[in-house]
Amino acid sequence: MILTETPRRKLVTQLVTWGHWFALSNMILAIAIASVYIFSSPAPETPLGITYLLTNWVSHIGFLTFFGFIILILPLCYLVPNARTVKVVSAVLAAVALAMLGFDALLYNKYGVHLSFSTAEMLRSEANTSMSLFGWQRWAFFFLIFIFWLSAQLVIANALWKRVARLQKRKLALPISSFFVVCFVSSHALHIWADANLYHPIVQQDDLFPLSYPATAKTLMSRYDLLDRDNYEQRLELQFDDRISQINYPLSPLYCSVSAQKKVLLLVNSETQARTLETTIAHSIPLYADQSSASDSQRSYLFGLPELYHSALSNKTPILLELPAALGLQVGIFANKLEAGKQAQKFSQQWSDFEQGVTSAKTNLAIGFVSNEQLSDILTTSQVMQDYQVLVVNKTEAGEYALYSTNTLFANFASSEDLAPTILNLLGCNAPTQNYSTGRDLSKPGRDWLVTTQERMVIVMQDDKRIEVSSNGNSKVYNLLTAKELPDDADTRLLSQAIKRLSSFAAPR
Repeated sequence: MILTETPRRKLVTQLVTWGHWFALSNMILAIAIASVYIFSSPAPETPLGITYLLTNWVSHIGFLTFFGFIILILPLCYLVPNARTVKVVSAVLAAVALAMLGFDALLYNKYGVHLSFSTAEMLRSEANTSMSLFGWQRWAFFFLIFIFWLSAQLVIANALWKRVARLQKRKLALPISSFFVVCFVSSHALHIWADANLYHPIVQQDDLFPLSYPATAKTLMSRYDLLDRDNYEQRLELQFDDRISQINYPLSPLYCSVSAQKKVLLLVNSETQARTLETTIAHSIPLYADQSSASDSQRSYLFGLPELYHSALSNKTPILLELPAALGLQVGIFANKLEAGKQAQKFSQQWSDFEQGVTSAKTNLAIGFVSNEQLSDILTTSQVMQDYQVLVVNKTEAGEYALYSTNTLFANFASSEDLAPTILNLLGCNAPTQNYSTGRDLSKPGRDWLVTTQERMVIVMQDDKRIEVSSNGNSKVYNLLTAKELPDDADTRLLSQAIKRLSSFAAPR
């Protein structure tokens, strides 16, 4: 008995083979379009983070495309007995799907969000605004782009159909599918490990691609008692984003008054001062100063924000300078090289002008990053001590920094971020400190802890302890005086409060 393949079965076989190659072609196009997501986000800084990014990019976008083929195109291959109809419908579906992916990529590039029900209202508002500005020429342009895109899909569909017999002979299904499966399994395995260890270069990519729901350690490893849930939850609570690209500064408009009769002088000396300042200035406390670079040091003092935010502050004007100047006070700042951002340059003065403004008491707010000699020149002028409320940051012979003040300081220690709110309050401005700084006003009683950052580490100080928290939530406790690590557990409640305050200025993408 001779068994022959029916025309119907032969057509279905050809359509299914064609469908797989059509899906692969669109996978490549979709992966290329999805590169917009990668270029719209900061690149991971570790090889493991880059490996996850690449495997997740290929596997997730490939999976979405293949899933679309399974539910939309493959049923057509079995149900519709007409190759031309299947090709046309498949081309239209592919063109619409890739157009939506491209729109989502552009949306993410501009707003940092994906198409979803939660973003529908924002999109509707944006669409109404944009549509009111569009003329018929723009609509015609967009229509022509879609027609071109649809035509390209039809060309691909027909080209593959003409070569379907030749493609059937190629044994590429196994290596291609194996490549995508390896990428898929690798990306999810890496994410499970990263989630268990709160490895930020990988975990921060969770919202990078649309419809992304990677496997997590919490749901998988804890099921088999491979994860300490209590420790995981504690570290998760302390996790923070250590890469700030956008900032809300200030958090809200500041409304306050200042007194033209009050004058404040801040002098920051990073050189070792041989003579003590106690004989000149009564009150002093230890100061944690950011001295990683000149620009970081200056921005910490002027903005009242730690190193974590400095790269996002390059085009911002310090509230410490802008607000008094806007209210009519004379503001002057001196540094041999002012590196606190372009907007601070308009307040910059030469040393002779700065010194003259201070000694004549014409400047209401004077901030100088000075040398030993310049510091002595200012402080030996007795009239300065009478006219100004003076704050001096000075490096002691022991190599530590101290803050000296002619006013009483209500703190056992301070950070460079505390200077901006302290100075504004000394000028009479009572605006909420938390709206523009992570520091606090040292001229009044307040919280007994400080929070700052060093490189990619959060530093919290309280009493005689220094607590370091890495971006994945791991913490270590040190004695503030001896720098020896202590076996004590970190105060999770304090750290959570500190990190919440520290992260308050980070703007969502």
